[in-house]
Amino acid sequence: MATNLSRRTFFGAAAGTTALGLGMFRTVSAAEAKDIKWDETKKFVIIGTGFAGLAAALEAYENGLKADEIAILEKMPTPGGNSIINGGAVAAAGTDMQEKEGIKDSPDLLYADILKAGGGLAHPTLARRIADESVQNFYWLRDKVGVQFKAVTFHGGHSVKRSHAVTNNSGSGFINPMLAKCKEYGMEPRLRTIVDEIIIDDQRRVLGVRGRTNYRFGREDSGRPFTMRATNGVLLASGGFSNNVQMRMSHDPRLNEKFDSTNHPGATGEMIQAAQEIGANTIQMDWIQMGPWTSPDEKGFGLAPLFVESCLGYGPMIDPVTAKRFIQESGNRKVRADAIVAMGHPAVIYTTLENAKTAIIGQNMTQELYDRARKNNVIKEYPTLDAMAADLKIPLDELKKTNDTFNKYIKDQKDPDFNCMMFKNAKPNVEGPFLAVRLWPRVHHCMGGLEINDNAEVLSCRGKPIEGLYAAGEVTGGVHGMVRLGTVAVADCMIFGRVAARQVAAKK
Repeated sequence: MATNLSRRTFFGAAAGTTALGLGMFRTVSAAEAKDIKWDETKKFVIIGTGFAGLAAALEAYENGLKADEIAILEKMPTPGGNSIINGGAVAAAGTDMQEKEGIKDSPDLLYADILKAGGGLAHPTLARRIADESVQNFYWLRDKVGVQFKAVTFHGGHSVKRSHAVTNNSGSGFINPMLAKCKEYGMEPRLRTIVDEIIIDDQRRVLGVRGRTNYRFGREDSGRPFTMRATNGVLLASGGFSNNVQMRMSHDPRLNEKFDSTNHPGATGEMIQAAQEIGANTIQMDWIQMGPWTSPDEKGFGLAPLFVESCLGYGPMIDPVTAKRFIQESGNRKVRADAIVAMGHPAVIYTTLENAKTAIIGQNMTQELYDRARKNNVIKEYPTLDAMAADLKIPLDELKKTNDTFNKYIKDQKDPDFNCMMFKNAKPNVEGPFLAVRLWPRVHHCMGGLEINDNAEVLSCRGKPIEGLYAAGEVTGGVHGMVRLGTVAVADCMIFGRVAARQVAAKK
């Protein structure tokens, strides 16, 4: 039950930091709401500076809100969150870049792929919105925001190549142009500004937020309290909870501290909790995705994923103990990650330098990033299969059998064993040098989160929209189901961030 506090208790200067302790759930009466002394009033308050938050800010401005009517709040000392360190590609189905390469794609095919990968758990109306608006979102990024794209690439689980990669192969290729456009419009994120609480009235309508400026991440008692009114709405674009071990273990006890995360340190999920405290519903919280392309030879997201995802179909993934393939290389992330974890030790994926130059270096991975991964020994180079087998302790005879069989499948363009997708420009892995990456999954994406409708409105535990509260990106659940296809979440963040912004801008 909500607790109604007196105005003196709620707004007394002396009691401000004690009665309003972190995480306390309360409502204010209509009379009290009128008397709140807000430090600032905005029409639109955005929490988070990743893909969803920045896209929402730009869309709100482009739909009539003024720069000084929009606040973009970020708890970390730098903007971008997980988005700025992601792999740097966005899914779009039916673009002119695809057409130039002869790739036949459509929103219907993308929609079908999302539902298939989601195992029937993706909410159809949400998946449909992503599929239908993916192309427009791509053109908005390229033609309006100024994002530079260089290639269409393939990610596991998709039916065709539809992941549009930016020139620098990093999420910063999106975030930096978006930040520049925000600055051009007169909007800049407020860094080190954490939100502790969503303030609602006794009708459960969102009034604004309470938080702290000058916050220092990791020092949870730091900062100076503030209140901010949001007359048209609050958007939660704060990301998931991959780095909150306690929170993820409450939903999946297996994901203890032994599993690292690809996420930035601030992915701790407190805005999901704040929304729960005012009655928001959460869904599918125990579906937490592991990235099957991370390497134990580096930390965080790293460089391995850029190589590994483009390696699919050009070389086999094997159990180094047996030298045998064990899973569909081009299958979805969950299936691959679960299979590696079940083995209990890192897997290995490899191909030749010749294939890498065709499909990876210069396409999904710049020469500079490749050279760095080689220098750090994340990508390991061997003159022959014999040398690779000796170094990685792989049974040589079995490795040669696996390699010969996979080479036949490349020539035949068909894999009868695991149905891995084979690409026409792939060459048999015969002549060295051979390039190999060791693989061990990390916690990557929280599929569950706040429930929203296709207008990005947060739903209560009774299934009704919470007036004035919106959410987009990894803070939400139900969009992808049990497995998120690579680069679809980038589209998801931006599309629903922009949807929320249009809803807010349309309010009088």
